[in-house]
Amino acid sequence: MTAMAPFGVAAQAPKGSPDNAPPKHHLEKPLEQPPTPPAKLPRVGGDQTRGLDFLFGALKAAPDEASAKHVEARIWALWTQTTSDTTALLMARSKVAMDAKQYDVAVKLLDAVVKLRPDYVEGWNRRATIFYLQNEYARSLGDIEQVLSREPRHFGALAGLGMIMQELGDDKRALDAFRKALAINPHLEKVPELVKTLSEKVEGRDI
Repeated sequence: MTAMAPFGVAAQAPKGSPDNAPPKHHLEKPLEQPPTPPAKLPRVGGDQTRGLDFLFGALKAAPDEASAKHVEARIWALWTQTTSDTTALLMARSKVAMDAKQYDVAVKLLDAVVKLRPDYVEGWNRRATIFYLQNEYARSLGDIEQVLSREPRHFGALAGLGMIMQELGDDKRALDAFRKALAINPHLEKVPELVKTLSEKVEGRDI
């Protein structure tokens, strides 16, 4: 996906010149990690592509927070479901390891997932989140690129991309990623505040 190429370069770059570069964590970090699925996912079935198209429409049209959360959980459930028992087992074990902060164990399990099922979006996305938590931003960006090449509407990956760009001091790209995430899911927690703060910083306050 050519549009993602610059992000990989940015991940390798130094974090700005010493003169006017914003320090790391130069903005408050309301998000500790990229958005993740709720602990309990609803049971879903049917055609995943058609189901997602319908649910993304419903997410934008959701009249309130509770409705939006219900739709969002169904989207996560479709992204997470797999017909492979092995993949399901590896994902379950990686979640246990991730929750226990055994990140190296979780990464090894997810290495097996993406090798076994390279088209399974959530394997790449969960590994991207763990790399982010380990401050392995270049590796996280590589996995985010894999997610977005398969599912450009993945608001979790887009929010993660924004967080990494923010960490690297690239507020313009961070703002762009957060805006894309919000356009898909207007109900993302705390992202509107990030967009407001970054837009004032990047584009200046409205007069």
